[in-house]
Amino acid sequence: MPLHMTKIAYSADSPASLRQWLESHAETGAALMTTRYLPKRHEEMVGGSLYWIFEHALIGRSPILGFDQREDGRWHIRLEPVLVPVQTKPKRAHQGWRYLTEEDAPRDLEEGESAGDAMPPRLARELAKLGLV
Repeated sequence: MPLHMTKIAYSADSPASLRQWLESHAETGAALMTTRYLPKRHEEMVGGSLYWIFEHALIGRSPILGFDQREDGRWHIRLEPVLVPVQTKPKRAHQGWRYLTEEDAPRDLEEGESAGDAMPPRLARELAKLGLV
């Protein structure tokens, strides 16, 4: 069972812009995220996914292909250049990345189920504050 990670989609204006950024790397075969440190559990994460946080909610995931060290000592996280929509789940913002276990990861939206069927991130956050989700 692979381990996952969460990260804020800090440069994305919307889930659509995040999808566009990821898909723009399809020709190279991988979208690259940069991190200062190699996760200690990186071997468990290959085959897992990076779950994206947008407006305090998990909105999608990108499968993790691997990790490569750059010349300056930082690390690239190689991601499959797709955004798989998931059931919206509240998630507090944080710096850097955090581990996410399979049990805590939201489910993928099923074939024919649209992102519009999922709860909007802001509503999910407000309901979570009230303890209703």
